[in-house]
Amino acid sequence: MEEENQPHDAFASMRIPEFRNLMIGRFAFIMGLRMMATLLGWWIYELTNAPIAIGLIGLSEVIPAVSLALYAGHIIDISEKRKLLLTCIGLYMLAAILLSILSTHFTAIHLKNTIIAACIYGIVFGTGIIRSFTGPTFSALLGHIVPKKIIANATTWSQGTWLSASVTGHASAGFLIAGFGNTGTLITVIVLVSIALVVLFFLKPKPPLNERGEKKTWESVKEGLHFVYRTKELLSAITLDLFAVFFGGAVAMIPVYARDILKVGPEGFGFLNGASDLGSICIVILLTLFPLRKQQGKKLLIAVGIFGMCIIVFAISKIFWLSFVALLISGIVDGISVVVRGTIMQLKTPDNMRGRVLSVSSMFVNSSNELGQFESGMAAKLMGVVPSVVFGGCMTLLVVAVTWFKSPVLRKMEY
Repeated sequence: MEEENQPHDAFASMRIPEFRNLMIGRFAFIMGLRMMATLLGWWIYELTNAPIAIGLIGLSEVIPAVSLALYAGHIIDISEKRKLLLTCIGLYMLAAILLSILSTHFTAIHLKNTIIAACIYGIVFGTGIIRSFTGPTFSALLGHIVPKKIIANATTWSQGTWLSASVTGHASAGFLIAGFGNTGTLITVIVLVSIALVVLFFLKPKPPLNERGEKKTWESVKEGLHFVYRTKELLSAITLDLFAVFFGGAVAMIPVYARDILKVGPEGFGFLNGASDLGSICIVILLTLFPLRKQQGKKLLIAVGIFGMCIIVFAISKIFWLSFVALLISGIVDGISVVVRGTIMQLKTPDNMRGRVLSVSSMFVNSSNELGQFESGMAAKLMGVVPSVVFGGCMTLLVVAVTWFKSPVLRKMEY
């Protein structure tokens, strides 16, 4: 009770200089990545005119990301995290440089569209390998920099940074594509990733808490898996997000909606792409100032249910502003679920297991976006675009209903 009556300091974690550097670097890096992801969806659809091709981008990235996630967690826990993060970001920059070469007029003249598309998939496969390390390393660094008593505040700031970078990257990509083409957009990505590399260089080294020879790799991986399995609130939150995002991946079909259904072109595409993230960043700012105090588990389930309803509205809408509002609200409720889930993870995970536990989470949660992208592409091919997105929204509602009754520990959870 005494803790609840204390005034809430919304800027507690941001007063730590190293945390500020981490957030600045993360903002630049995520903005570049989201810009690149948005461009790839538009670019591959231009090359192929096939919705399934958009889904294959997600599949190309998710296969290595999922396959290496558990091993990556072990490596993160036994590695110096600053050095590992800088190496991964440098490799992302190399991928952006290769894509920029592919996007040039010279390449378009000398290579067929099918060859260019195949090269894009190959590069995306490489970024999937890198991604299995970067996401969990960012999250692990947060736990090493910020004291546990303000970890909830730091998690909210971290999610807000990610989401604000995401909305900026998504929205600006559409305008950059329209104004400067694919090559100009990719040059912007390279600049942003370079900024992230420079800023994060000034972090202090974060040596491993585990000795390299202490456990064999498989024993170390199993320890992380067992921890997640035993922590029921964490397991339920991860599972809920996995299936909700898998079936609710309407964002993957936005290039098709923008060009063929709503007919709003690259500019409208940018607005639609940024709508969900814009909603998320607004709610995260609100949650930073006024954090959820009670019944966080129940609110998480309600938020995911509203997300499913928004996907259905977006699917059947033929009006641009209604589609935009549906995606905006979906982002608001998604922001709530992201903050609650992220806080559970940081509070429940011991420091010496952060890499493994966060990698288990990334294997399910983060990769569910790409699996959902692939599912959306396949479903669109089999059912048609609109029915497939409606189906995804309905399945999200079903997942929420099942979790509500089957996981009372999550429904009753408070922190």
